[in-house]
Amino acid sequence: MPTVRDLKSDVKPIWCPGCGDYGVLSTVIKVILALDLEPDNVAIISGIGCSGRFPAFLNTYGFHGVHGRALPIATGLKAARPDLTVLAVGGDGDAFSIGGGHLAHAARRNIDLTYIVMDNEIYGLTKGQPSATSPTDILALTTSGERKGNRKGSLGLLSTHRTEDALNPLAMLLAYNASFVARAFSGQPKDMVEIVRRAVEHPGFSFVQVMSPCVTFYNTFAHYRDTVTPLPQDHDPRDRLAALALALETSVSYTGIFYQERRPTFNERLDALRPPQQADHLQSVMQQFRR
Repeated sequence: MPTVRDLKSDVKPIWCPGCGDYGVLSTVIKVILALDLEPDNVAIISGIGCSGRFPAFLNTYGFHGVHGRALPIATGLKAARPDLTVLAVGGDGDAFSIGGGHLAHAARRNIDLTYIVMDNEIYGLTKGQPSATSPTDILALTTSGERKGNRKGSLGLLSTHRTEDALNPLAMLLAYNASFVARAFSGQPKDMVEIVRRAVEHPGFSFVQVMSPCVTFYNTFAHYRDTVTPLPQDHDPRDRLAALALALETSVSYTGIFYQERRPTFNERLDALRPPQQADHLQSVMQQFRR
């Protein structure tokens, strides 16, 4: 059974002190340990941004891909190596801007992997520009507006408005009919571990939005402590319309499992199409990989 020391690599995280992503890294380690997964049976795929170096911090298999392409890489890996536990990680820019087109296809294929998106509602690595999930009243580097009093944005470049509305990731994934849709807050580590554990255990495409504040360019910790609340106890995660109604409620930030449905995965459908002898050969090849 692996230990925390076994899972941590010699590469030290370089995130800003207090970044919510530290909590996500700790969560992934705890989930791997809780599920008793061997490090060489786990693969973590990332794109670009503050989350991009995530795989380097762990002694699992990892791939640091290009901007917005974590899901296609993870999909190909899981299709070729269904025996691996595959996690993709990204930020809001990587997932919902340049990589946004891949979300619908990962959901419709129901590929058996977990996608953890660390959403800080800002481009932190490139010094504080608004992202696809930034609210319209954000003060940031590249929005339009005027200086007003002491309302200073990043590096003293101020604004009061942006020209685009924010995306709603949960509503998007529910509309795409992803088979597992959840949200967690990095400031609530115990709850986050439980949500991510259940996402990894779920057979199919699991999407977890983690509200992970950027303490340097858009510190939302205090805001989330006031607005984060668990999903209503009577919420049925089998009810997609009820989940969508909760996802569209923006006055509070609900956390928990919004929706979960068991249906055939991409690999299960592939197996059903293969002749029996081909399936037997594939099993033999997989056994050689495990050795």
